[in-house]
Amino acid sequence: MGSGQVTSSVPEGFSEFQGKHVTVAGLGVSGIPAAKVLHARGAIVTVVNDGDDARAREQAAELEALGVTVRLGDGATLPEGTELVVTAPGWKPDKPLFEAARAAGVEIWGDVELAWRLRGPDAAPWLAVTGTNGKTTTVQMLASILKAAGLRTAAVGNIGVSLLDAVLGEEQYDVLAVELSSYQLHWAPSLRAHSAAVLNLAPDHLDWHGSMEAYARDKGRVYEGNRVACVYNAADKATEDLVREADVEEGCRAIGFTLGTPGPSQLGVVEGILVDRAFVADRHKNAQELAEVSDVNPPAPHNIANALAAAALARAFGVPAKAVRDGLRSFTPDAHRIAHVADVDGVAYVDDSKATNTHAAEASLAAYESIVWIAGGLAKGATFDELVAKSAKRLRGAVLIGADRALIREALARHAPEVPVVDLDRTDTGAMLAAVQEAKRLAAEGDTVLLAPACASMDMFANYNKRGDAFAEAVRELGA
Repeated sequence: MGSGQVTSSVPEGFSEFQGKHVTVAGLGVSGIPAAKVLHARGAIVTVVNDGDDARAREQAAELEALGVTVRLGDGATLPEGTELVVTAPGWKPDKPLFEAARAAGVEIWGDVELAWRLRGPDAAPWLAVTGTNGKTTTVQMLASILKAAGLRTAAVGNIGVSLLDAVLGEEQYDVLAVELSSYQLHWAPSLRAHSAAVLNLAPDHLDWHGSMEAYARDKGRVYEGNRVACVYNAADKATEDLVREADVEEGCRAIGFTLGTPGPSQLGVVEGILVDRAFVADRHKNAQELAEVSDVNPPAPHNIANALAAAALARAFGVPAKAVRDGLRSFTPDAHRIAHVADVDGVAYVDDSKATNTHAAEASLAAYESIVWIAGGLAKGATFDELVAKSAKRLRGAVLIGADRALIREALARHAPEVPVVDLDRTDTGAMLAAVQEAKRLAAEGDTVLLAPACASMDMFANYNKRGDAFAEAVRELGA
């Protein structure tokens, strides 16, 4: 979210923030807009930030020119007189600042909570999406479907578009498609969506949450107070369990999605057709055709699941079947998400650099029959035995790169000992070209060379985008 995008002025009349001492924890993409919004509403704002580098000092100067106090290099101490803390979502709950706030009885909000509280009386309802993997794609699919229905909407939240901008800007929306991370949900206690989906649950960010139970609990917050539908993954019981535990409004329904034939109150797939048995008259006997599997781009199993979740949320909002089909057809996924780069000598090269954890990599590997797998990077505490065991029959070969490649190599030795493995003992960025060349050597006509690293990229690349770009460039060099 851009730091200079929020332009709303102080509303007429009383502001709940007038004269209130608010501490904003963290500069950056969420802290700066929050500080500006609160200052504009008459709050006495102090921003605290752990870092004190050139970028932080530049951002601090921008805020100080407005009259905001900024304290760099000390994000641990709660400023005296603080009545509310608004935090960047990435700040861990066990930071001393938050422990001091809780001890003093001071509320802690995230920027999503702030946006929710600042909505006007005629604000657009939120259709919310969370999950370990697939959030961004699902939210973008949902926005595409809503637009196809003629609704004024935007894909916002963790996707990179500020919820504060959407809520406080001049543009009027009918409904918002909102991506929410577990971090954001942790700090959003009063959020109440129209309808929400948890796509899947797998171990991730456990260093932040402290346990899988705490991670799941924060994901499940998205269902609290839902009015129309709690959408869950029928293949992932943990998501259904979260629905059962949620305190929702009277009449809110549990709606499942499945890659198989749907039961009543589910969306699913029948003979290549996406069908709805949830939002139809007499759902025990009837089904509504929504789209064909071929309308989903790309039609990989996990992406079809994303499409069904998006369709369920759209149907919960009353969108007609034709808009689901038209929205899916017009949707184009972001780069580095199971993106076909090129065919070289009968071998397909696919970039799924966004598969930065084992759950995402497993979904990617399940989309192809015969794979030369390029994997590795920073494991972030992950283990690979389950991933390799599930995918072994699909692997023709593996090329391993990155700092923690030994963990994958050992899992391959245990669960797929017959699969040839190339271990590239280098972590410079040029290793990607060597990896693609080795993959070409292992691949036969009809195979797919798949970059699905199951690891973060920061040991070799600035981010997963740069890693995917390096892969695509290496494939182009191969083709040339």
